[in-house]
Amino acid sequence: SDLAAARPVLEKIQAEIGARALEIDESVAKISIVGAGIQNAPGYAARMFGTLADAQPGQLAFLANSKYNAQLANTRASVVVLSEADADACPCACLVSGNPYTSFALITALFDDGDDLPAGIHATAVIDATARIGAEVRIGPYAVIGPGCVIGERSQIHAHAHIGPGCTLGADCLLLPKVTLVKRVHLGQRVRIHSGAVLGADGFGIAFHQGQWVKIAQLGGVRIGDDCEIGANTTIDRARFSQTVIGRGTKIDNLVQIAHNVRIGQQCLITAQVGIAGSTTLGDFCVLGGQSGVAGHLTLGHRVQLGAQTGVFVDIPADGFYNGTPAIPIGLERRLVVLSRKLPDLFKKVDSLVASLDAGSRSNP
Repeated sequence: SDLAAARPVLEKIQAEIGARALEIDESVAKISIVGAGIQNAPGYAARMFGTLADAQPGQLAFLANSKYNAQLANTRASVVVLSEADADACPCACLVSGNPYTSFALITALFDDGDDLPAGIHATAVIDATARIGAEVRIGPYAVIGPGCVIGERSQIHAHAHIGPGCTLGADCLLLPKVTLVKRVHLGQRVRIHSGAVLGADGFGIAFHQGQWVKIAQLGGVRIGDDCEIGANTTIDRARFSQTVIGRGTKIDNLVQIAHNVRIGQQCLITAQVGIAGSTTLGDFCVLGGQSGVAGHLTLGHRVQLGAQTGVFVDIPADGFYNGTPAIPIGLERRLVVLSRKLPDLFKKVDSLVASLDAGSRSNP
């Protein structure tokens, strides 16, 4: 039956994510959409999952934010990943997890169709004779690999990617179409770079000399740690002398600018349209909200978090959440926002008080 086909896959999910309980009954016969063999069906994975509001019978959804609790009762999903506190209200089969959001992420990974290229090296790829290509590397159409490059085993380089002189890739890296590594870029293992990203371009180094701006040569490189991910159209400039460094496990969103000689610690999250000026250092586990900006030659300690559009102009010690421009602790920023809304009434009261004082002074010369 459909339910019998679904059960092994759901039990696999349970084992993979460490879910505490797995509940299935005959009312979820249409769960066959996560049944055996569908991983290999083109386009099928995209139809397997949905939101609580939009999911159809046979799809799997999740609930990890109390904002959406009201949608649970009317969901048409066949299975919902949720917390134990919400399990009793679930109208269908559920996977109970201590962290539903992470569990759902792990489930979707089981069915990800990936970005694998066909085995081998495409006939149109251009590879310099001095480049070293590891075992089981896959290279797509019109990719270019320059002199002195080293490509680690099982790495994949998609169409029109350009890898310039002196670049190295560790094992199992993935460069999606039109990625550019300009020169002296060194990737660790399992690094994933999305389309249009440019790593290793000149840092913005200039000096004013005899009435004009003079370019300063950027002689360093870029070093990316293991397990990093870099979003589409992000730019990471190479250092003036040493290295621009992105620490292990850091994830960078689309359209981010990281200037020369920046050093970002391990396991940081940098979201879209962030700008980090030259020679700034971020500690480990920092989180930068969208469109936030950090001036040059600063240090942010470990675990610093910046809200969206925050502007940082001074060093920030470890362990704090900051918001606003210039950046201030978020608790203070929220109090100032509340007080600012009271300013019109306060000015009216001050104007009224001044008028009363003026009237009193005129009546008592």
